[in-house]
Amino acid sequence: MSTTDLAVNRHPKGLYVLFATEMWERFSFYTMTSMFALYMRDTSGQGFGWSVDDTQALYSNYIMSVYVSPLFGGWIADKKIGYRKSVMIGGVFFMAGHLLLSIRSMPAVYAALTCLVIGNGFFKPNVSAMVGNLYQEGSHLKDRAYNIFYMGINVGACLAPIVAEFMKAKFGFHPAFAVAVGGMALSIFILWKWKKHIEMADTAASRGAKTMADTVAVTTDAPPQGVSQQDAANADRRAVMDAVPDWKRVAALIVIFGIVVVFWMVFHQNGTTITYWGNENTNWKVTGIISNAINPGWVILLTFPVIAFWRWLDKKGLEPSTPTKMVFGMVLTACAFLIWFIAAKIGEASLAPGTNPYALGAYKMSPLWLLGAYGVLTAGELMLSPMGLSLVSKVSPIRWRGIMMGGWFVATGFGNKLTQIGQLWDDWLHSTFWLFCAGCALFMAFVLLVLLKPLKKAMPGV
Repeated sequence: MSTTDLAVNRHPKGLYVLFATEMWERFSFYTMTSMFALYMRDTSGQGFGWSVDDTQALYSNYIMSVYVSPLFGGWIADKKIGYRKSVMIGGVFFMAGHLLLSIRSMPAVYAALTCLVIGNGFFKPNVSAMVGNLYQEGSHLKDRAYNIFYMGINVGACLAPIVAEFMKAKFGFHPAFAVAVGGMALSIFILWKWKKHIEMADTAASRGAKTMADTVAVTTDAPPQGVSQQDAANADRRAVMDAVPDWKRVAALIVIFGIVVVFWMVFHQNGTTITYWGNENTNWKVTGIISNAINPGWVILLTFPVIAFWRWLDKKGLEPSTPTKMVFGMVLTACAFLIWFIAAKIGEASLAPGTNPYALGAYKMSPLWLLGAYGVLTAGELMLSPMGLSLVSKVSPIRWRGIMMGGWFVATGFGNKLTQIGQLWDDWLHSTFWLFCAGCALFMAFVLLVLLKPLKKAMPGV
């Protein structure tokens, strides 16, 4: 095999530089998010003793801003300063934010969250764009590159709560937040030390719809569209799609955005109410911080089996349409919260007469409930999130493609804002809250099922 052939069939070293850069950045990010809600509610003197309502309001505003900020950071990098410089600037803001959280001060908390939002806006869209820029358009390695990169996200996300749990138990919240600074410093060091391997990716590339969708996916920590086997649209399929009026295609995507809003509303309870459940209602010798490692752990285990499953169905001509997969995804999401509902119902029924069911730790359930529910929720995520992005890239009229990609960010941000429903956590029985989340997901699955036929007409071939 010639040197040229090896180069064509081998991932560039820059991929592994960006893999490590992103892995340690996500380590720092998820170290913070796994602890933040418990930190704000902490009454031991380390935190601020906030109520669930106040914590949920602040967290929902933060997580909304995090997922919208890449719209601005990506534009600045594209038009003004380039990708690598943007990533370095983002890293500096990240380190400042995590360092501020290691100080017990409310002004420091607000300043920290501001720095983290700005850092995310500069860092996330541009490091993922650089992955795509490492490859020539049409490269058969690009799909695999994004899947490898996505594994880096989840390795960092899985490792972070484990380290955070250990540090918090041994040294307290503030030293644990300081660990996130170290992770981010390591990320920036890797990017600087091996910059020669990524310099060629520091230029704006003419990105096709598929690359755009993959970039948006990893920017929002969603699976890249390679998880779907329906990505290799041929010219005939493109022609069929182009025959559909633009307004019908845009209207169909707006429906998809509505599904996404509800999905993220319930899925991102993982940073608050699901963490509270792991902390106060799960019978183990750790805190709820560790529960944040379960979802990325399941992603690592399930992503490639899901890819293989769709490939197997595709070969048999049995792979369902993308909207149908999204119905399954929402149903699985509902089932995950029904598992939590059953667990809470059993726990509440076990309480002695006169016991206050709203008391912290009134009952405790086996961690198997948490592990099982997260497994089902992750399967739903893998069936829904990459499929939605795949639709945006393939269904959007060319002149609307950038706007519709932005619409994905906005829908994600709005869904994250609606995580504020967690304020109901201490107003309702836990079983009632989980049932409400399940009902929201199931309702949207039903809406999608009812609209399946017109959606398929508006999005033929997907």
